[in-house]
Amino acid sequence: MSDPALGLLMLGLIVVFIMLGFPTAFTLMGLGMAFGFKAFYDPSQSFFENRIFDLMVQRTYGAMTNDVLISIPLFVLMGYVMERGALVDKMFHSIQLAFRNVPASLAVATLIVCTFWGIASGLVGAVVVLMGVIAFNPMLRAGYDVRLASGVITAGGTLGILIPPSVMIIVYAAVAGQSVVKLYAASMFPGFFLAFLYLLYIIGWAMLSPKIAPQLPAEQLAVPLPSWSAPFAKAYGSNSLLALCKAFLNPAPARMIEADGKPIGYRHLVQQMLYALTPFLIVVGTFALVWWYVVIHQQAEAFVAPPELQQLGSVDITPEEPTSGGVPDGFYWWFGALAVAAGVMMTRYYKRMGSEKLEVIRMVTDSVMPLTILTVVVLVVILFGITTATESAAVGAAGAFLLAFHARTLDWKKTKEAVFLTAKTTSMVCWLFVGSALFSGVFAILGGQALLEKWVLSLDLTPIQFMILSQAIIFILGWPLEWTEIIVIFVPIFLPMLKHFGIDPILWGVLVFVNLQAAFLSPPVAMSAFYLKGVAPPHVTLNQIFAGMMPYMLIVILCMVIMYFWPDLTLWLPKFLYGS
Repeated sequence: MSDPALGLLMLGLIVVFIMLGFPTAFTLMGLGMAFGFKAFYDPSQSFFENRIFDLMVQRTYGAMTNDVLISIPLFVLMGYVMERGALVDKMFHSIQLAFRNVPASLAVATLIVCTFWGIASGLVGAVVVLMGVIAFNPMLRAGYDVRLASGVITAGGTLGILIPPSVMIIVYAAVAGQSVVKLYAASMFPGFFLAFLYLLYIIGWAMLSPKIAPQLPAEQLAVPLPSWSAPFAKAYGSNSLLALCKAFLNPAPARMIEADGKPIGYRHLVQQMLYALTPFLIVVGTFALVWWYVVIHQQAEAFVAPPELQQLGSVDITPEEPTSGGVPDGFYWWFGALAVAAGVMMTRYYKRMGSEKLEVIRMVTDSVMPLTILTVVVLVVILFGITTATESAAVGAAGAFLLAFHARTLDWKKTKEAVFLTAKTTSMVCWLFVGSALFSGVFAILGGQALLEKWVLSLDLTPIQFMILSQAIIFILGWPLEWTEIIVIFVPIFLPMLKHFGIDPILWGVLVFVNLQAAFLSPPVAMSAFYLKGVAPPHVTLNQIFAGMMPYMLIVILCMVIMYFWPDLTLWLPKFLYGS
């Protein structure tokens, strides 16, 4: 058998062994050692002089000294600490009240919490199980269709591996040699766009067929108001914002009202005013941040090679004119239009602000704001180049501990569990990298990579045909395999071909990330279904869960088509932040 044929045999055997249940990392290493020994075999050398042992050491050292991988244990620790800290219960209840007038409000709240919690933790299994415990039974008790309830949890729970900070993106960056920061920026809009498509599907289905998501009874839609709310509204009026302003000017009636056993004072009024102004402050802060970055902040200049620099290697560094981070054309027009629209919406919102709305804002702020601040800080410091991905991961892990300690939900036992699970997950990823590096090295030495490249190029495909072929293969591989095996084994086979077809590896990588959402939703592996089945009531079958997941697989494919024909959805943010 020729060496290239042995390489293809390696590739086939790894799929067979993984499907038989053998550990992926050690199967990769075992096959790499066995076939590598054959590739390097020299009858004149002794057993231990075979160069496969040198390759094993070199690839292991190379994987362990990869700086990109340092951020993985920190982001994983951040996720496990927040999972063990049980910070999501109040969040679900408050968001459900905030969206109580939307069709399928429980499902909408579940998707929003899944998205938000997935971003913060990045753990698919943890998010699906947690939301299965918190949201699945309430949806079934409310009369929701099992397919709707199971589909929104399983699909929403997978968004955490797509939207930054995501361990999957870090693994791809290490495999492909791409910038983690650029991949984070490129994944941002597609991740939220996919969540938006899920949301449209849920609301659309509920509007077309109301029986799948019956309206909740009035007692579940009622907002629990504090005891001081009614007398305060009677004294100052029904509009909460105006009432608070009047109370600052005339505090005497407020002092006659008790809140938590004490007369209402200025401290209480200031606290309630901050709650009331939270939506306004968020909108103003967002516009201010955009204005600062686009108009005031100076983008980094392009690299200009000094004239006396002697170029070594094959790539020429040609002097370029410095690129100026000017204001994009039309920025002031659309910024002004959005500002006016936001002003109209805020005015309308505050005109209708009553006691219930103020209480909902308070509940959402208390439950969501701390985690929001942590997540935004972690992403902003990465995307704006303030810190590296590793440093921001450390900030995120420290912030997760602070949030859990503040909520008094993290004890020594839970901390120890989070650390042990982090070590276990990190070890798995590192061994995968060692096995993948050895396997891919031997596969290339045997000529398997060159044979596949020659075969693909002989098909004379157009770029779009190659894109469809590669993504279809990854989609099919997602049925029996998990994302880790696909990225470390099969993605490196396609990467060298991207340059020939003129495909941006960042765009292709983000398409792979979206594609791999289907890996968690496609039978027979469909890990999300098994995670949910473990906490579902006995009468809910796997077939019902699978039926609920199928439409989301079609939405994933639709999202990929839109991303390909509208590449700026993926590439605009990294180009704007870091240049072409």
